[in-house]
Amino acid sequence: MSTRILLAMFTLTGSLIMMMGTVRAEQNTAIYLAADSALENTEINVRDKDNTTLTPEDQKETEGDIKITAAIRQAVVKNESLSVNAQNIKIITRNGVVTLRGPVESEAENMKLQDIARQTPGVMQVNNQLEIKAP
Repeated sequence: MSTRILLAMFTLTGSLIMMMGTVRAEQNTAIYLAADSALENTEINVRDKDNTTLTPEDQKETEGDIKITAAIRQAVVKNESLSVNAQNIKIITRNGVVTLRGPVESEAENMKLQDIARQTPGVMQVNNQLEIKAP
């Protein structure tokens, strides 16, 4: 074999070995969360799996519901006084009934988001399920 082919094979083999070592290291890394950690959201995930809580997948596909959700989202994102969490809440509209879900920083944000939804044309009712984060 020529020297170039051997060098290419050696380089490719070395690259594969290095990549496999990285993958194994990532697979062996475990993250343990304390029960009171802000990242621990097992209870919320279980609650959302029971099919009684609305999720974004439950958004109606009617033109009116889509317009309501889009209008609320635009108003929320434009409001610079809201935290990143508040700007990323879930907004689910079904037959003019808007459900707001997710964490917010304060009661003031909670009320501001509810007011934005209520003032949006076409909204019949607001179901506020926002959660104020513990300090």
